[in-house]
Amino acid sequence: MTTAAPQPAQQPEPLWQPGPDRIARAQLTRFQQWAAERHGAPAAGSGASGQGGPGTLGGLTGLEGPAADYAALHRWSVEELGRFWQAVAEWFEVRLTHPYETVLAGADMPGATWFPGATLNYAEHALRTADDPDRADTPALLCVDETHEPVPVSWAELRDQVGAVAAQLRRLGVRPGDRVSGYLPNIPQATVALLATAAVGAVWTSCAPDFGARSVLDRFQQVEPVVLFTVDGYRYGGKEHDRTETVAELRRELPTLRAVVHIPLLGTPTPDGALDWAAVTAEKAAPVYEQVPFDHPLWVLYSSGTTGLPKAIVQSQGGILLEHLKQLGLHCDLAPGDRFFWYTSTGWMMWNFLVSGLLVGATVVLYDGSPGHPDTGAQWRIAERTGATLYGTSAAYVMACRKAGVHPGRDFDLSRVRCVATTGSPLPPDGFRWLHDEFVATSGDMWIASVSGGTDVCSCFAGAVPTLPVHIGELQAPALGVDLQAWDPQGKPLVDEVGELVVTRPMPSMPIHFWNDPDGSRYRDSYFEMFPGVWRHGDWITLTSRGSVVIHGRSDSTLNRQGVRMGSADIYEAVERLPEVRESLVLGVEQPDGGYWMPLFVHLAPGVSLDDELRDRIKRTIREQLSPRHVPDEIIEVPGVPHTLTGKRIEVPVKRLMQGTPLDKAVNPGSVDDMELVRFYERIARERAAD
Repeated sequence: MTTAAPQPAQQPEPLWQPGPDRIARAQLTRFQQWAAERHGAPAAGSGASGQGGPGTLGGLTGLEGPAADYAALHRWSVEELGRFWQAVAEWFEVRLTHPYETVLAGADMPGATWFPGATLNYAEHALRTADDPDRADTPALLCVDETHEPVPVSWAELRDQVGAVAAQLRRLGVRPGDRVSGYLPNIPQATVALLATAAVGAVWTSCAPDFGARSVLDRFQQVEPVVLFTVDGYRYGGKEHDRTETVAELRRELPTLRAVVHIPLLGTPTPDGALDWAAVTAEKAAPVYEQVPFDHPLWVLYSSGTTGLPKAIVQSQGGILLEHLKQLGLHCDLAPGDRFFWYTSTGWMMWNFLVSGLLVGATVVLYDGSPGHPDTGAQWRIAERTGATLYGTSAAYVMACRKAGVHPGRDFDLSRVRCVATTGSPLPPDGFRWLHDEFVATSGDMWIASVSGGTDVCSCFAGAVPTLPVHIGELQAPALGVDLQAWDPQGKPLVDEVGELVVTRPMPSMPIHFWNDPDGSRYRDSYFEMFPGVWRHGDWITLTSRGSVVIHGRSDSTLNRQGVRMGSADIYEAVERLPEVRESLVLGVEQPDGGYWMPLFVHLAPGVSLDDELRDRIKRTIREQLSPRHVPDEIIEVPGVPHTLTGKRIEVPVKRLMQGTPLDKAVNPGSVDDMELVRFYERIARERAAD
């Protein structure tokens, strides 16, 4: 890849520009001025661009006004990491019950240690608003199911339930560091269970109930939970889905369980040997917050499992607390009085991020159900009925609404919504235009925030900045404290060219380790193998000369369906158990129009034909054993699956062929065991392009 000299900054007409009042009111603006006075940050109006290293926003030229101010603040935030994160902790009044020795002990990745010596508790910060007598009876949660009728849970009620569940966990012998698991939809009990787990210093982990038993066990068996919170089933798309047999299998296959807490969402009686949720929460109790070290584990999230079992990613109480306060308070501009709705499930990091809305005193909207029930406009209706001020969804949902002729600005009262945010996949230019056009006639002022991050950090690398303009097809800027760069294969920073997304300095929410990775080798191989000491995330990005960011999709083989990531290995394990299937290859192909094509190529056993019955059985296997979201769009018979010389299926090169990359640029012939097979896939790609 060659590097072109950066061109002079151009300033195309923005799609949206924040007005002076919005900029002045933004927490980011007030934080910058305060940090300038207390911590030596550049004050607004002093942002002389053209300074700093090649990967920092300060290295850009031609920026003026808020853009120059943000560029200067960003440069300071990555060059003075210790001062910046100390400022974040002070600005949000983080309660440290034991003083820290230094903010950052070493800046190596992996290995950086944040706030050594400090102790705190995430749940204590999430429930601080309950201690405010003026707000204790206001909603902390608004809970919505497919009836779309919000049910509030006050801050006082939430605190009491967390206290009761935490007390029960302690009676069960749960101690700091023990794992507590949830097989739960996005219901208030899931939020309570997470916060109670954090309150006692235990480690939370969850899966959504549309995951089959094998997918759940592949995750939970790694961390050996001592308690399981579970429902008897869930409702989705107007139907009830019984999970009692799946739960029974989980209980049999998780020998470390000391207790199971039953939540009768479908009304079934409590199974023998399980505790009933109502009984557990019947007696009020004030939460007791275990004060744990800053880097004490908070939760375990899971990668998609592209090459074997999903990685069990462990993030810390203090790291998540600081990162989410920064992201939600400064970047999303959320504060007490806001209502925060993001469509998600408990199997996606966005659920953890959503729950953290409590940290800034916002009311969190929990929706349990299909994103499109009873019609495509369902999410907009929920935003209307809950008075959401920040509404987050997937790019795929936005494009589905556009295609279906939904008119949110016309058909719903969304006057309280200040920001529509999207993630899960890049929002195409047509999605930006459609959102803008839908709202400009009714409100004239809609901030569209496309954001990008990852499960691996449970936050955003780039996206929402309330003081910056929005340009079509672009994320506004890298996040504060994130030294985001685009690198060529030799590790040279690029501007206005596509490169690998890398982060060159540590973030507090980076994993403290992977579970069952004692020497850290799997952790290092996952992020630091290509560029030692530098985090490589697996996305293609462009950093523009105007300071914005363009995301081009995955540079690896992760399947990202409706924002829920799954690895190809999960698909292979399920499909290749069928005797008719010798081998398979699955791809997740981002398309220029914002669509996502997920084909499954199957190499069948001799004498087997791919008829409708076999297609249905393959789809049913994936739906029941893994996830209904990851049923392929097409199943295509192939003469074989190409591999590397070391026997690995070549997913990324075939994906690039399907995206239109020429054969000589997509595949290195010397690394493939059968180039004739690769040419077969190239013909499929050409035929699709010609249709």
